[in-house]
Amino acid sequence: MTYAYGKLGDHDVLRVGFGAMQLEHGDPADAVEVLRRAVELGVDHLDTAQFYGPGTVNILIRKALHPYAEGLRIVTKVGAVPHPTQRLTTAQKPAELRAQVEANLRTLDTECLAVVNLRRCDIPPGIIATGDQRVDLDSQLAELIALRDEGKIGGIGLSHVSLEQLRQALPAGIVCVQNLYNVLTRDHEDVLAACAEHGIAWVPFCPLGSAFDWLPAVTANPVVIAHAQRLGITPAQAALAWLLGHSQATLLIPGTRTLGHLTDNIAVTRIELDREATAALDALA
Repeated sequence: MTYAYGKLGDHDVLRVGFGAMQLEHGDPADAVEVLRRAVELGVDHLDTAQFYGPGTVNILIRKALHPYAEGLRIVTKVGAVPHPTQRLTTAQKPAELRAQVEANLRTLDTECLAVVNLRRCDIPPGIIATGDQRVDLDSQLAELIALRDEGKIGGIGLSHVSLEQLRQALPAGIVCVQNLYNVLTRDHEDVLAACAEHGIAWVPFCPLGSAFDWLPAVTANPVVIAHAQRLGITPAQAALAWLLGHSQATLLIPGTRTLGHLTDNIAVTRIELDREATAALDALA
């Protein structure tokens, strides 16, 4: 049985949240409308980062939703910053992490970030830390713990980490992990299992595989399409519903710039795949 709510730290949240990265592109007025509608539909887990834009997405969130509802959990990410000739570069040093937290606080106009995810840069895909940007995990966690003790962070999360790194970080009190994972890309099944074991929210990024050209698009897979048609749902809904059904630890943050897709995504909290569809999508690993 797929339940509509899950745990993000000590807080119950709708299992389908909203990933705001796509709002970096498109019409700002449409973005504000989508954000407000998401909250109206019950979304209380919002994922962002200061380096989206840079700053643009956080400013849109502030414009649309400030002052924030008491139950809204705004989650952000640190570990990278904009670069003049490439989209992002690593910013892994403890002082850089603190500076990014402060920047998020300013642009969002809030005194505390519900969760801050540390984006490690050790393994592909994405930017890789080199030279003095290769910082040990314990030093980074110590800075985030200090920020939490100061009341600027509510919880600490991890992004793009191995099972070994998750285990190393457990004493810090990790509340969520964001790794690349979807129906067709399941390299981090071991990390998911560990999250479920320790009561840590599993928040897969690229849940439909469509954010980057080099990832296979889940919604283009013929098996996903066939079962979605049979069940009268969209391929995206089938793929997202599989993720929710695969592990109760899973919280989703699909992004969109359209109200129609937003409504479809949130409706996934009420969709449970039948055994035939679940078995077929299981076999795509």
